[in-house]
Amino acid sequence: MKALMLPNGDQVPALGLGTWKSKPGQVYEAVKEAIKVGYRHIDCAPIYGNENEVGNAIKDCLQEGMVKRSDLWITSKLWNNAHAREDVMPALKKTLSDLQLDYLDLFLIHWPISFKKDSIMAQSASDLLSMSELPHEHTWEGMEQCVKEGLTRYIGVSNFGIKNLQHLLSKATIVPIMNQVEAHPYFQQKELLDFCQSHKIHLTAYSPLGSIDRSSALKAENEPILLEDPLIEKIAQAHQVTPAQVLISWALQRDTVVIPKSVNPARIKQNFEASMLILTAEDMQAMEQIDKGFRYVNGSFFVFEGGPYSVEDIWA
Repeated sequence: MKALMLPNGDQVPALGLGTWKSKPGQVYEAVKEAIKVGYRHIDCAPIYGNENEVGNAIKDCLQEGMVKRSDLWITSKLWNNAHAREDVMPALKKTLSDLQLDYLDLFLIHWPISFKKDSIMAQSASDLLSMSELPHEHTWEGMEQCVKEGLTRYIGVSNFGIKNLQHLLSKATIVPIMNQVEAHPYFQQKELLDFCQSHKIHLTAYSPLGSIDRSSALKAENEPILLEDPLIEKIAQAHQVTPAQVLISWALQRDTVVIPKSVNPARIKQNFEASMLILTAEDMQAMEQIDKGFRYVNGSFFVFEGGPYSVEDIWA
């Protein structure tokens, strides 16, 4: 399995199982199957509403001797209502309790926006705190304290653009090792990837298959279907693989982490086998040409009339 090297010599498994949209009742079996197949990286978040079940699956795999804790890389995230410095560690401790773990391998700030503490999901502008009211560096201080207390080995961010990263880097004592963002051939994020790599920050690609299973409320009209792109299908046929395997291999060959989600055992295995697919230089070059600059997860659900954030602010 491919792994990406950290500055201190540690390695991050480059292919992980995503758990966003994995329903309770299904995610337990998905995580167990993934670990059985060979996945060693599981990506979680409390807002997904399934960390307790993910934790049960990890615990059972450990007890059954399928893997040791040191074999696994477990990532989770800080939700938007716990960005105050003093709220970060309690939020991580709750995640650790749900996952039944003593530590995380990686803890990420989920979004570069803040909710008021009593808001789980913002419904109006009154639920939000501006960046001036709660700057990212205050949250990051709480994240750094979690490292110092041994509750997570590494920290990073998610959904941060270059401007937000530059600001954080100017304040950080511990440099983030990861930025988790949407990335796929329709939204390749080359400038952001180049920036991250130049600062020794790895990039994790979420929604690598186009996130077709998102709820209709989170979809735009007439979205392009990545898995049905003619070029992707042509490359898949040439290699006798699935379009999903082409998309996963593309992400791996860019030296990014990729976290496709599935609860289907056959697809979990297929996605894992994509790590053995080697696309040609011609394949990679052709896929560069289909970038549409299209985000499936556009962040507009955090934008309210009179609120402190615009879509441009979120992705700055």
